Amino acid sequence: MATTARPRLERRALALAGLGTIIAAKAIAQPNEAAAVAAQVEALRAAMVAADRPRLEALSASALSYGHSAGRIENKAQFVSNLIESRTPFRSITHSDQTIAVDGPNAIVRNTFSGELGGPTPSSVRIGVLQVWTKQGADWKLLARQAFRT
Repeated sequence: MATTARPRLERRALALAGLGTIIAAKAIAQPNEAAAVAAQVEALRAAMVAADRPRLEALSASALSYGHSAGRIENKAQFVSNLIESRTPFRSITHSDQTIAVDGPNAIVRNTFSGELGGPTPSSVRIGVLQVWTKQGADWKLLARQAFRT
């Protein structure tokens, strides 16, 4: 009986070691993915200030749902066009209190969005934002965004 129990224990030990390797690899991958999402959030911020149509389109998923704090909802084409054609373009945007949670091919980003708007009557905005990013191929794309008054 001892001779059959030993190989079974060895197989279990190997299986547990393999599972530990997978868990460790996921733990290492999560911070890397969170850093990749953070880079995309920053790229979106910069593209919004620059009103960079090609970059905004590249960062946005085709099914984008972009919600404003006043309740207006835009699809990808509306979001990009309205930002590019705005009479009150962003002069600056900063994010603070940012958190990123990655779960497989999805990431949830929360932050405080502060911006300075130009145009005939300059103004400022400070809102809370929830973003959902999804991994499409090797790229993280903005799938959903909802702003709310703080």
